This record gives sequence, C-alpha cells and structure tokens, in this order.
Amino acid sequence: MSNDMNNPSVHFEDVLKKAIDNPARRNILRGGLGLSALSFLGLAGCGGDTIVNAAANPANALNFTATPLNQSYDGVSVANGYKVELLYKLGDPINATTSAYLNNGSETPASFDFRSGDHHDGMYFFGMGSNSKWSESVSDKGILCINHEAITPLFLHANGPTPATGNRTVPDEVQKEFRLHGVSVVEVNKVNGAFQVNLASPFNRRITTLTPMDIAGPLRGHDLLKTKYSPTGVMTRGTVNNCASGYTPWGTYLTCEENYAGYFKRSNVTGRSPNELASEARNGLTSSSGRERWTSVSTADDDYNRWDITITGASAADDFRNAGNTYGFNVEIDPFASGSTPKKRTAMGRFAHEGAWVAPVTVGKPVVFYMGCDSEGEYIYKFVSANNWRASDINGGLAAGDRYLDAGKLYVAKFNENFTGQWLELTVSLSGTVSAPSSTTFTFGDASDPYLNTRLCADKVGATKMDRPEWGAVNPANGEVYFTLTNSRSKRPVADTNASNPRSYTDNASGTGSTAGNWNGHIIRWRENNSNPAALTFDWDIYVFGAESDDLNNANVNLSGLTAENYLSSPDGLWFSEKTGIMYIQTDDGQFTNETDGQGTTCMLLAAIPGQVGDGSSVAVVNTVGAATQTVTTRVGKVGQLKRLLTGPLDCEITGITETHDGKALFINIQHPGEGTGSSSYPGTSISNPVSSWPYSSTGNGNPATPTTAKSGRPRSATIVLTRIDGGVIGTDFTLS
Repeated sequence: MSNDMNNPSVHFEDVLKKAIDNPARRNILRGGLGLSALSFLGLAGCGGDTIVNAAANPANALNFTATPLNQSYDGVSVANGYKVELLYKLGDPINATTSAYLNNGSETPASFDFRSGDHHDGMYFFGMGSNSKWSESVSDKGILCINHEAITPLFLHANGPTPATGNRTVPDEVQKEFRLHGVSVVEVNKVNGAFQVNLASPFNRRITTLTPMDIAGPLRGHDLLKTKYSPTGVMTRGTVNNCASGYTPWGTYLTCEENYAGYFKRSNVTGRSPNELASEARNGLTSSSGRERWTSVSTADDDYNRWDITITGASAADDFRNAGNTYGFNVEIDPFASGSTPKKRTAMGRFAHEGAWVAPVTVGKPVVFYMGCDSEGEYIYKFVSANNWRASDINGGLAAGDRYLDAGKLYVAKFNENFTGQWLELTVSLSGTVSAPSSTTFTFGDASDPYLNTRLCADKVGATKMDRPEWGAVNPANGEVYFTLTNSRSKRPVADTNASNPRSYTDNASGTGSTAGNWNGHIIRWRENNSNPAALTFDWDIYVFGAESDDLNNANVNLSGLTAENYLSSPDGLWFSEKTGIMYIQTDDGQFTNETDGQGTTCMLLAAIPGQVGDGSSVAVVNTVGAATQTVTTRVGKVGQLKRLLTGPLDCEITGITETHDGKALFINIQHPGEGTGSSSYPGTSISNPVSSWPYSSTGNGNPATPTTAKSGRPRSATIVLTRIDGGVIGTDFTLS
C-alpha cells in the first residue's frame, strides 16, 4: 500500500497511537497496512497506550502452571494466580422487579421474559462509552449478549416435564421453554473490582422464540417463506438453537441458528414438491414429533402449531408449511437499541450456523465473515459483502447491517490435497440436479437456491466435507483464520479420509472400538492469498490434533505430540485476544470425558500461542481399522505454547468466550452441567440426585465448599468471569494499569 500522507515529519508511532485511541481508526488499522505494521512491531491487539503481544513476547506469555485434568471435582478449577466469579445464571432476573430464581421449577412462564435463559453459549462484550454507544476502549462497563442454545427440561419444571403418551400436557411448561431459548442482552458493570449485571439498565432484554423478527435480504417476501404468521413472507417469529455468535465492525451482535430443524414436526409429505422434499431432507426437517414435542400441546393455538410444517391449509397463508424455511440464519441484534426488531440476514445463507466471525476490515474493501455448518461432513463458508467498508458506519446499528449483510457473495471452501484451497462461489447460476437424502433429488434454477438451500449448492460445486466445522477465529497478529473441526464419529471411515480430515481410528478406552472416525477432532487454519480476506485462494495446514492421555504413544492419533499439560479432545470454542494475541480453545467433549479407563476429564479451556501456516512439517498418517488401511499425507503445524487454563464441573460443556478490551477479564460460559442426569449413562441419578449441582451457591465462584461436598440442588448453566488475582492481563506476566 502506498503512503498517501503529505507530511514527512509525522512519525508512524504518532499515527499508531492516534489510531489506537480512536475506535474508528482502530477498525481501519486492523486491515491493510495497519495489520501488517502492528504485527511487525509486535503490537497486534490494540489496547490503549500500553500494548501486550504474547506472540511477540513469548517469554512473558502463558506464565502459569497448567491446570490438571479433572475427573471428579464438581466445580471450576483454574490455574494458580487466577480466580473465577459467577455473573449470570439460568433464571437470574434482568430487572429489579423480577424475583430471585428459586431453582425448583416454580417460576411462571411470563417471568422468563425477564430472566436468563438456559444453556449459555456464544456471546460478545460490547464496551459502552459515556454516550451509551459502543466504545472498544471501555472495559469496566458494557453490554453482554449471550446465546441460550437449548434446555435441560428435567431441571426446569417442578418434577421435570410431564408428557402423557408421548405428548406434552402442560402448556405452561412449553411456554416456559419457549422463553428459555434465545438471547440475553444485559448491561454489566465492574463494581468494587467485580462484574455484576446492572438490573436498572434500559438495555436489558430477552429475545426468545416468541420475539418478532424481520426477514431481510434476498429471501424477503419469497413464496417459500410465507406463513400464516406473515402471509407476505417478510417476518417470522422467534429464533432458536442459538449456538455460537459473532459481532459486526459497526457494533451489532450476530446470533446464529444451528440445530433449528429438529424443533419442527412434519406428520406427512402430502402436497410437497420434489424440490421441497429434497430441501427438507437435506436440512433435516423430517422429524415426526419435534425435538421438544411443542406442537403436541395444541393444534389450534399458533404458539404451538407454528412448529408443525405439515401442509394443512389451502395455501401457505393458512398454515406453517414454510415455517422451517424462516430458520437457519444469522440474526442481527442491535444491543444499543432495545426497541429494535432483530433481522434474519438471509444473504449469509441457510444451514446449521455455528457462528459468524468477521475478518479485519479495511476502508474501501468488502466486509468478510467466516461461518461453519456444525454437522458431520458439512462445510466452511465465507460471505463477502457487496458494499465496501466505511468507518463512518461504526455505531450505525441495523441500518449499517442493511448495507453490508443484505447483499454479497457466498462461498464454500475446498481444501486441496497439496495444502492449497479455493473458495467456490455459490451465488452463481447453478443448473442441473443434485442428490439429497431419502432418495430425493433437487433441481437448480431458482435465484433463491444459494440462500435457502445453501447446503445443496455446496454439494453441487464440490466443497470439502469437514469433521464438524464449529467455531472460527481470526488471528489479529497476521489475519490467519482458525476453525475447530470438533470430531467425526460416523462419517469419516478410513476410505473417506483426506489431507484436511486425515484421521480415522477407533477409541477402545471408551468402548467404541468397532467404529472408526476422527474421535478427538482437530483445528485447521489457513492464510488467504496476499492476506486478503476476500481472496479466492488460500494456503492451509492443521494447527493441532486432539488426543487423549492414553494416545501418548500412538503416533497416528497424537500427531501433535500433546502432553499432560495440554491433552484435549473435541475442540469447539475459539477466541483470539486482541489485547495479547493469545488464542483460547474450549472443548465440548463426550469422548475423553467418558473414558472408562479412569483417565477421563471434564471439559476445559486452554490457552495457546500459535505460530503461522506452514511452520510445521508433512506427516504420513496410517489409518488402520480392521482390514481397512489408508495412508494420508497431511501438514501438521508447530503447537508452540499450549496449556490448560481451566476445567469445568461434571457433565458440562465449556463454551462461549469473550473479553474486556483491556484483556483483564474473560467471560466464559458453563453449559448444561449435569445434563446426563437420569440417562442410562449415569444410572441412579435423578432430579434430586443430579450428576452435578454446580453452581452450589449464588455468590463467589459457585463451587462446592469442599471437593467432597455431596451433590444436591439443581445445576444451572451460567456465565463466569475469569480474572487474575493480581488484576493483570490474562495469560501473561504483565500487570498493567
């Protein structure tokens, strides 16, 4: 990039400091010259007058002793020098007039319009300035947006849910569950050194399955989105199964609808066209009952009936045949406009959205988001806006979203065997047919295909099937993109391995020796051509392979040489600190956690100082399962520094992570502790004797008084805050003012 400045006496350090102190300029600096210059100077991750970069100062990074594996402690364990505190738990009120949560199933459904939902997941912290607008330079006050992915019904009602002959019989239970899904938007303030929810904030609100939503972008008004609720196809009602998330450079929140399809019921396929049958089969809209059986309460009340996509009326305006087509999108929320209506951004495609992660933005260049479809054998996508970024849109709210998210090009990734890759465009005119599940066939030819049937378009162009693409993150030091491929246990036979998904093995310690797959997952990464996020080609390698403690001597499983301080399985959540450059990895594991040989552990959070694409070496992976053998050559990166920072309570997932601008606080979600209570995996457990009772109290860190405290009380998903005891920057030995 050329230097357009006319004043040769202006020093780069002065320009840099002005950019750091100005959020608008800081957004510009993250791309182009700013990104490369910061990386060169060891200053990536803007943080005010004092900047820490762990990658540039490795001796000062990850200066803690790794937290041991946790096999039986029903609490959150952290490295020495760190502490955690509870912030926001299932059922907690978001205003001063809603009563405290009793955690016995007695609360009314309406009260959950003003209470935290369940299964905390993806989230983002928006610092808030004195003008009540987004300000990246503020760390002690902000708005926290939190996804509530799903529910654990056993703990939500007085005696658990009450079905009769397979149907739900208590409407209030279902009404409560409607509200326990969705998103929380809450103001959090740092008071006397600890964060707390501001119950008096006018920004606090819940967004649920009942909240009106605008349909925006190319599918707005499309015939296949018309329903009894919105005969013109311009609105829908609610959002569900909100997993990971994202934020926009103009200061709004993206909540992403993942496994939405299972909530819908389809009694028969009468009246469906061949394309509709193929679309429903490919997107999973085939359940005969619905995940929570919400439609069984009443077929006359649209609160419940809208989850039934069976054709029952004369036209789409008479039933909810198309209701499933109004889900599976990224939903944009303006956290600073509490009265605004969220928008489903259909230009970003429809699939099991895990999240949406923005690349560094540069004035005059498109805005780019990376997205994963979380299911075995699914794809990694990229959205490139039609309009170029302008810094004046910061704090532009949903109007800015209209500019960048309603038009653009949609791509899917192909990972080549020679460690290069291509972005295959989906927003082109596709023709011909493609096979779909259940012996159905989809015929292309409608302009809506890339947006409504994104998966089928990706099938058609030949994208690379991946081992469950979940979270992504962009390294602020060099712009490289990381993606977790959590695992694949049923769709990665030995013969189906490839360079980007190279492992297929059995895991005898968990009693799964007869099934081959990528049981412990890995993290892939790539560098866009010329470090341009909108590029159509890239180079890639695999940063780390998950492995369990008993895989130490199995070179074909423990390809990354993990040790006792960094064993991990099923990587899921990812986060790069813009303050320090440290990458955080969260796990969602049902494999290592269920070891039968006594070597298992609860889910965890690890900290890493990654290198860069191509810093490792090629390796031949020999996969042998029974008589099947396949040798695959892949490229394994250098792990560098990687340590376990935190472990969670029993039967939980560690998911959702964000940080304050100063790098001194990490917000982390503990999802569904004790979720398996009452299942065959945990015989003898029940609502009164749960697998986990975390958090045991509503104060402090919520952990049991002693490691041997008897479990009692119902567990609750919750957001915790991780800090250093001395108040320093997390993951380093720096103590900054």
